[in-house]
Amino acid sequence: IDVSFDIDANGILHVTAKDQSSGRSSDICITNEKGRLSKADIERMVAEAEQFQQADDAQRERVAARNQLESYAFNVRSAMSDSASKLSADEVKKVTSATQDALDWLEKNQLAEKEEIEHRMSDLQQLCSPIMAKLHGGADNNGKEPSTQGPNVEEVD
Repeated sequence: IDVSFDIDANGILHVTAKDQSSGRSSDICITNEKGRLSKADIERMVAEAEQFQQADDAQRERVAARNQLESYAFNVRSAMSDSASKLSADEVKKVTSATQDALDWLEKNQLAEKEEIEHRMSDLQQLCSPIMAKLHGGADNNGKEPSTQGPNVEEVD
């Protein structure tokens, strides 16, 4: 009996046995399936991924809304601390309190839905936007709007 062993690049063992007297031969192929996913396992995992895709998308949107609210609150708070002298003490207190309330709410409501977070965001924006516009609009003279008269620009040829 003549037996030969061949291992290919994928680690598959091919064994061939040939009986010299009768000329009869037999082949067997041995593969290492341990640690690899079967076709059924792969199909099951794809089906699970499709099943949970909608929940994953909702979670992703909820986290994005949460991050947006948190970022807005911190940006407004930072702008207030940088330019508090341009606003009245009441306005600074109102905005600082609103941003802190929003951040506290986020901390207490870790599992809040996207719609709740967006509602909080719109409430905070409605409160802060006029004050932030006043702050960035260059209001001076104790909160009075800046005059519209400024230097005249003339074109010269």
